[in-house]
Amino acid sequence: MQFSATLIIRSLVLASGVVFTASHVAAPVGSQTGERDPILSRVDVLPTGERILVEDIVIEAALADVWAAYTTEVGYTAWAAPKARIDLRVGGTILTQYGADAEIGDPGTNTLHIVNYVPERLLTLRAEIADNWPEVMKQDGEKLTNVILFESLSPTRTRVESFGVGYGNSPEYEELLSFFVTANRSLYVELKRQLE
Repeated sequence: MQFSATLIIRSLVLASGVVFTASHVAAPVGSQTGERDPILSRVDVLPTGERILVEDIVIEAALADVWAAYTTEVGYTAWAAPKARIDLRVGGTILTQYGADAEIGDPGTNTLHIVNYVPERLLTLRAEIADNWPEVMKQDGEKLTNVILFESLSPTRTRVESFGVGYGNSPEYEELLSFFVTANRSLYVELKRQLE
């Protein structure tokens, strides 16, 4: 049952635009050694009350490898979903399936629309509304967008900044954001494990 719950969490995290975080900065894992935590999370609140969900990840891998982890089927299935089909183009999609016996296109397939991209620099995603989404997210589905920036820090080190925009100010969102800080971190830990 735990495996199943993990897949549901991953499905909702990724189907919602790949980013969720909590309303605080994550405690630095490497603080005892003086090193920067390679995965930081925070929420920036705009004057309108809208939230920008920010995650900042440093990966000990080349930029091309990190980009491939997000934009190729082999890369994506290594860390984010057991099954994926990617059509990398403006107007393309990332389709994922988490059902053990299901295939892409079967019920439960998640769809991320590729709004735009700049190779190895920027990827913007918008999730297609699914029936299993929380009601508050169904209401805001057209606003929820994930902007992911990729930056080469050295030939073997890459920074990924993920910005979730369009999140509202309500108790329902607060509950979701608190829940997903852990779920997102586990995804990025897996990304780092695969690439490093």
